[in-house]
Amino acid sequence: MKIHLVDATYELFRSFYGPPPKQAPDGREVGATVYLMKNLQALLNLPEVTHIACAFDHEIRSFRNDLFDGYKTGDGVDPLLLSQFELAEQAVAAMGIVVWPMVEFEADDAIATGTVRFGGDKRIEQVVVCSPDKDLTQLVTGDKVVCWDRRREIVYDEAAVVEKYGVAPASIPDYLALVGDAADGIPGIQGWGAKSAATVLAKFGHIEAISPELEGWGISAGRAKKLWATLEADREAALLYRELTTLRTDVPLTERLEDLEWQGARETLRGLCEDLGANDIVEKMTKWKKSDS
Repeated sequence: MKIHLVDATYELFRSFYGPPPKQAPDGREVGATVYLMKNLQALLNLPEVTHIACAFDHEIRSFRNDLFDGYKTGDGVDPLLLSQFELAEQAVAAMGIVVWPMVEFEADDAIATGTVRFGGDKRIEQVVVCSPDKDLTQLVTGDKVVCWDRRREIVYDEAAVVEKYGVAPASIPDYLALVGDAADGIPGIQGWGAKSAATVLAKFGHIEAISPELEGWGISAGRAKKLWATLEADREAALLYRELTTLRTDVPLTERLEDLEWQGARETLRGLCEDLGANDIVEKMTKWKKSDS
C-alpha cells in the first residue's frame, strides 16, 4: 500500500490564489477552503489513495522564528486567506482525513515525522509526499519516498531530485542554506548561486565537509576563492540557515498507520458544506464513515 502525506498549507494557498473567489451564503470568503476540499476529493477518488494525512501550519510561526528573526511570518498574507486556516482544518477533518495542525512545528516537520514513522513499515510500498515544495525533497529516498507535484503531474524520486537541483536529497538543507530561500525568509550566503552550490555540494555533500583545497571544487580558482572567503566569513550563519531548512522528525504525532486509513467522510460534512454553499462536494463523495466516533 501507499501512504499519501499532503502539504495542506501549500494546497490552501494554491486554492486561494488560483481559482476565483467564492462566498458562502452568509457572505464569508470561503473559496480557498472549498477548492482545497475539491482538490482533496479528487485525490481520494484515486484507487491507490487508501491512507492519507494532511499537515497544516495552524499558525505561520514556529520554533524557527525564535532562532532567526528574519524567518517567515504571517505578515503580508491576505486576511481573507488567514481567516480560513481553522475552517480548512475543520473541513478536511469532516472529510474523514487525519489532520496535523502545527503550532510549534511546521507542516513540513509533521510530514517529515510521518515519513520516518510510517516509511519503515513493511506494509508500506511507498510514501508519497504531495507537494512541490523544495524543502520536502530532502525526504526523498530512492523511489520509496517521493514528492508528487500534483499540479504539474511530476513525481520526484531521488534521481529526479538530483537532476533538478544537482544535489542528492540529503544535501538539500545545505543547498538551501547557501542559495537562500526567499519563501522562508532565508537570505543565503553572498555569492553562492544555485550552480556553484550544486557543484560544490555534489562533491562534498555538506557545508562542514567543504574542503579548503579549492582545486577540488570543480569550479574556477578565482570563483572558488571568493566563495570560500564568504563561506568562512558567514559560516555561523550558513550553519544556522541549514538548521532552519532541516526538517524535524520528532513531532509528537499520535496516530498509528491504521488511523490514516480513509474510511469515508463524516456526517458533519453535510452541514458544513451547506454552510459553505458547497453541496456538490457532498453529492460527489463516494464513501461515508459509518460513525463519527
